[in-house]
Amino acid sequence: MKIDILTLFPNMFEGVLGESILKKAQEKEKVSFSVVNFREYADNKHQKVDDYPYGGGAGMVLMPQPIFDAVEDLTKQTESKPKVILLCPQGERFTQQKAQSLAKEEHLIFICGHYEGYDERIREHLSTEEISIGDFVLTGGELAAMVITDSVVRLLPGVLGNEDSPVLDSHSTGILEHPHYTRPAEFRGMTVPDVLLSGNHMHIEEWREKESLRRTYKRRPDLLENYQLSPKQEKWVEEFKLDEE
Repeated sequence: MKIDILTLFPNMFEGVLGESILKKAQEKEKVSFSVVNFREYADNKHQKVDDYPYGGGAGMVLMPQPIFDAVEDLTKQTESKPKVILLCPQGERFTQQKAQSLAKEEHLIFICGHYEGYDERIREHLSTEEISIGDFVLTGGELAAMVITDSVVRLLPGVLGNEDSPVLDSHSTGILEHPHYTRPAEFRGMTVPDVLLSGNHMHIEEWREKESLRRTYKRRPDLLENYQLSPKQEKWVEEFKLDEE
């Protein structure tokens, strides 16, 4: 996968792209990054990329020319048609399912906004998608680009050491992940559930499935509204309800 990030603050990405899973993914040649300062594409001598909004109003608006030229230049360098993603609080809310969809793409271009917003022509005629990471406003799109990049790259085949890890993550299955325990079996009087020490893999898997459902029921019951419960899981949910009475 190739990921291009258009930003006015490229230094913000140095630590994120150079550490942990994102660093390893590059070393394995599963992904390549380029962080582009689109100010360099401004066609005026002062490299101005924003201006006052027509009709008045607060703040400054990003001009279309530098961003259009930057995207067109990056697009010329690849044979595949990229997804051009505008990071914007008005966009589609980012989910694990969206990350899985983007992980199938060959080329992603993220546009990190700043100031009051974008010239609408960028939204209508350049971007192919708009994504928001939540119902709140950030200073710019850089942090959102980092979040989405990390979420997508870890799903690429061969990036994680254990191929089952992303499959079993919270939200990947539609519900939250079950609790985890490791050594020691007893710590300050707190013990690991006996079933996990039993060696009975069938019982362990059933325990994990039930605890995954219990955690979702308690913490994110909204996820169960569109989740198809099996007859066994329906009985467990009834148990959870009785436990609350």
